Amino acid sequence: MGVLMSRRQTVEKVQKVSLAVSAFKDGLREQPSTRRRAEVGGTRRGTMEQEVQEGEEEASSGPSQPEESSASKAAWERLRDGRGVEPEEFDRANRFTPPAFIRPKRELHDDEPPNISLEQREQVLNDEMCEICEVWTAESLFPCRVCSRVYHDGCLRRMGYLQNDSTVEVTETAHTETGWSCYYCDNLNLLLTEEEMYSLMETLRQCKIIPETCLTLDDFLHYKHLVHKQQFEQPMAEAQEEQAALQFSALDPNKKGHIEWHDFLSHESIQLLQKLRPQNALLRLLTAKERERARAAFLALDQDGNGFIGDGECRRARHTWFRKHQKETPSCNVSISHVGPMSESSPASSSSGKSQEKTPLVTEQEEARLVDWPGFLRENVAYILAARPNSAALHLQPPP
Repeated sequence: MGVLMSRRQTVEKVQKVSLAVSAFKDGLREQPSTRRRAEVGGTRRGTMEQEVQEGEEEASSGPSQPEESSASKAAWERLRDGRGVEPEEFDRANRFTPPAFIRPKRELHDDEPPNISLEQREQVLNDEMCEICEVWTAESLFPCRVCSRVYHDGCLRRMGYLQNDSTVEVTETAHTETGWSCYYCDNLNLLLTEEEMYSLMETLRQCKIIPETCLTLDDFLHYKHLVHKQQFEQPMAEAQEEQAALQFSALDPNKKGHIEWHDFLSHESIQLLQKLRPQNALLRLLTAKERERARAAFLALDQDGNGFIGDGECRRARHTWFRKHQKETPSCNVSISHVGPMSESSPASSSSGKSQEKTPLVTEQEEARLVDWPGFLRENVAYILAARPNSAALHLQPPP
């Protein structure tokens, strides 16, 4: 009996597998009490937002020191793995095995300029089968607006990636001009290599940022001050602090007074990509859908067809189309190749007075500078990547 108890305690401490297996054998599809017991050891399930909420609840209940240490360690591990959720953290009953996120590796030719032609259009085709179950069911498949993957909403729920209101969001936006990003493309942190991720984690540790927690304006500015001092060995200027405050506001579109962890992580990931990789390497991260959207946007701005647009037009595109997919865009089943930039008179671009105020005023000197197709891509690639997440936050605020 003593041996059995020791074995059970060991299993519960490492993976909590015994609870999930027993629930599966009993045919129990929903077991809230079991699910709660499985979380006590510091392992939590669900989306990043739920993990942040659970962490706040645990903090308010006053956990013991060992529990805090275990939860912190698990959070750092999830950060390292790119929101990696281990299979043992899911209920085995009616659940699919979550994927193993594999971080990319830099290639030798990444820094060379890619050949992205303006004249040669790309044929954008979605996959025929669900990425998860590999079954074809035509109209019930929901496409990602960034990559070619398609999904069943039921498969996404069984994976733990759709919960509550997110299911409605997928069904309402996946087939519209706004579109929906799958769990791969929604997470900008997955674009980082292992080396880049460890660099980001080290910065977060030095600045005492706790993973999976919300950040207030004071927290955000304090972090930015520390990072700036580490990088440049001098305090941040007042103008730079104001710019950081504007970025915080862009990350908090609903004016909650704090930014969610996944929005902060996406912002820091795109900032690190800009810092460590040349623009040619960033261009290679664009998908066929993103290249085709950018091509349609440039052709729409190039009214005379000479292959050049004004600098002011390039900046306006950055402040409208590339900064974020607007939720107010009317629903329509348009082809991806026909999606162009939003006009300033459209409902999406005029959704708020603040967005209109931040639209840059174009001087004659700026309008005189011409931008060709390669330059248009290089100047906007970071904003195209930053528009991937489904969140309403602007993860990269264009300069005024």
